[in-house]
Amino acid sequence: MRVKNWMIKKVVTISKDDHILEAVSLMKKHSIRHLPVVEDKILMGLITESDLRQVMVPSLMEEMTLDQVMIKNPVTIGPEESLEEAARLIYRYKIGGLPVVDKGKLVGILTTPDILAAFIQLMGVLEASSRLDIQLAGRPKAFEEASGVIQQKGGQIISVGMMGKGLKKTYLFRLKRCPLAPIIQALEKKGHRVVSSIE
Repeated sequence: MRVKNWMIKKVVTISKDDHILEAVSLMKKHSIRHLPVVEDKILMGLITESDLRQVMVPSLMEEMTLDQVMIKNPVTIGPEESLEEAARLIYRYKIGGLPVVDKGKLVGILTTPDILAAFIQLMGVLEASSRLDIQLAGRPKAFEEASGVIQQKGGQIISVGMMGKGLKKTYLFRLKRCPLAPIIQALEKKGHRVVSSIE
């Protein structure tokens, strides 16, 4: 999944010469928390809601310009990058959004809710589904074998997650809603351990 498929393309922006009150007004009007500062489509910086909160004292607001308040070298991402990389950057830098930049020009913005929406869709969380948590038999191609058993018994795999490490690794199979008893029986017959199931 690429950033370009999930980013907001019609980005609300502001100029560094605009007043702080204009930034506050734009954020309220559009219910946003990130406001890219651009000049001729080139990203100059980023204003966040928390940045503005720090200068919301009337005496400061009159003296300060957006140029003084904005983050001048914000963390950015390219449109061809993966959503996984975007999620890593947001987690690593503890930020709520990423301007999407292509050759210096702002082409979009990607926020935490956009990434969450993408992963929810990918994992099929909102679909009616069943789930199997499986510890695979410790032999080569065990994952392929378990996946094959699930499909042979009528299970349609929506997504697969994983938690734990080494021998304690558990695979979380999300399936389109279906009866799980025949799948569980077939998996255990092959030596896989079904830790839990939700039908």
